[in-house]
Amino acid sequence: GTDALLLALLAGGVTAGDEVIVPSHTAVATATAVTLAGATPVFVDIRPDSFTLDPAAVTAAITPRTRAILAVHLYGQMADLATLLPLAESRGLLLIEDCAQAHGARQQGRLAGSVGHI
Repeated sequence: GTDALLLALLAGGVTAGDEVIVPSHTAVATATAVTLAGATPVFVDIRPDSFTLDPAAVTAAITPRTRAILAVHLYGQMADLATLLPLAESRGLLLIEDCAQAHGARQQGRLAGSVGHI
């Protein structure tokens, strides 16, 4: 999983000096992949109902150095992609979906991993 996330970050152009927004409640692989890419993980709060990224916290954490949002789908529940994707696109950010904990999950008829940029 760490390598998959690292490759997604590198393929998306994340480099040293960039920031990547990640959920505060996640596996160590999430932050490790960001660090291995040379970027800085920026931890943000989660939603208490789904344990996934809180879009309001993501919005507040975006800086000029932010390059990507790494949305981790957890416990079979997907992050709020209907909010996160337009947010990422409006700011020119990459949205990466980590689907390791949401095999077969669907949101608005779409499978986990089929909504974000990677």
